[in-house]
Amino acid sequence: MATLEDSFLADLDELSDNEAEMDENDGDVGNEEEDVDMDMADLETLNYDDLDTVSKLQKSQRYIDIMQKVEEALGKDSDGAEKGTVLEDDPEYKLIVDCNQLSVDIENEIAIVHSFIRDKYKLKFQELESLVHHPIDYARVVKKIGNETDITLVDLGDLLPSAIIMGISVTSLTTKGSPLPEDVLQKVLGACDRALDLDSARKMVLDFVESKMGSIAPNLSAIVGSAVAAKLVGTAGGVSALAKMPACNVQVLGHKRKNLAGFSSTSQSRVGYIEQTEILQSTPPGLRARASRLVAAKSTLAARVDATRGDMSGINGKALREEIRKKIEKWQEPPPARQPKPLPVPDSEPKKRRGGRRLRKMKERYAVTDMRKMANRMRFGTPEESSLGDGLGEGYGMLGQAGSNRLRVSSVPSKLKLNAKVAKKLKERQYTGGATTSGLTSSLAFTPVQGIELCNPQQALGLGSGTQSTYFSESGTFSKLKKI
Repeated sequence: MATLEDSFLADLDELSDNEAEMDENDGDVGNEEEDVDMDMADLETLNYDDLDTVSKLQKSQRYIDIMQKVEEALGKDSDGAEKGTVLEDDPEYKLIVDCNQLSVDIENEIAIVHSFIRDKYKLKFQELESLVHHPIDYARVVKKIGNETDITLVDLGDLLPSAIIMGISVTSLTTKGSPLPEDVLQKVLGACDRALDLDSARKMVLDFVESKMGSIAPNLSAIVGSAVAAKLVGTAGGVSALAKMPACNVQVLGHKRKNLAGFSSTSQSRVGYIEQTEILQSTPPGLRARASRLVAAKSTLAARVDATRGDMSGINGKALREEIRKKIEKWQEPPPARQPKPLPVPDSEPKKRRGGRRLRKMKERYAVTDMRKMANRMRFGTPEESSLGDGLGEGYGMLGQAGSNRLRVSSVPSKLKLNAKVAKKLKERQYTGGATTSGLTSSLAFTPVQGIELCNPQQALGLGSGTQSTYFSESGTFSKLKKI
């Protein structure tokens, strides 16, 4: 069993081994500590009161080189890339890609400078940022107002609309700001000048890109325009990258998600730079979503033609643009009026019906009876009888007016030809089946000779007495059958 001293010595040995491993990694740890120290030093020396510490794009070598190349390219005229060269190897195409990336960096730099101006100038006029939203317009207004206390004396007519100027004038009367110190004011004015310089540089870059898009992507420029084509190519990373993208992704290039503050996002547009094209701006609002999908699909086809340099004259792009225009005009046409449907041509020939015994029996079964024929006829000058009297109810027509004084006729159809045997049976049933006499018969008879006399009602019906009315006859005998 190890003692306490032995365990303590073992711990010391392990500790010495760990120190040796740490000595081997001293170099790496020292370098990491130096990097951390340097990062902390940079953060400590970073002064947000100085604009140069937060805005460094204009002093970068990349910015200077690209702007110099753009100025040189704008100074000389070029017909575009040669037909034999590959698009990615063209120096102008490389410069256009760099300009597109630089334009994005310039926009981010303008946002940083705008944040600096807004933080410093809110001590003077805090409500101005809620009235003027665009960064360049905000910088121009701040540079124009300065430390002026009465803003109504400042002419802002060439910078802002009259409605916004009226809002600034009314809000300045109730603001709680105070004039800025001279050093802070100079920093704000310098930041405004830098924002305006960045904006002019961005416009120069976009003008260069738009001027060269006719030779780099003529078919795409013919559909969406040079400005939108430059933005699409710059965002996608080149014409080849744009040609490989599906149309649904081209449609949302440049789309910025807005903060709707809890409102529904169904009304938010899902269209990017394509929404800035002339085609969509001239399309009715109800058809813009459908038109944006069409423009994105045709733009992808045009970009694929430009990536392979198949048509440098732009004829395919013009044809696609004309196809888009015709389809949008077709969508706006009213639906055709509903034409009246004519009646079919009458068939003058009689229809062919099958004949035979079955058809004849069916006609006899559904034939109109004589009683119905009489009920459907009326005699001129003679009123018809009705079920309720005085012409009310169902009329009987000529029933009962022919002298028979009966409302019903024989139910046996006249067209049925009964043979003699059936007729004889019916006659026997009529006379022999009446064993039950009517309740109106009487045994008294009136004769002109003797007056009233008694008689037998059975004799009037031709029936005898005794066994004549029974099943067996008086003259009949039993027959003897010969046994075999």
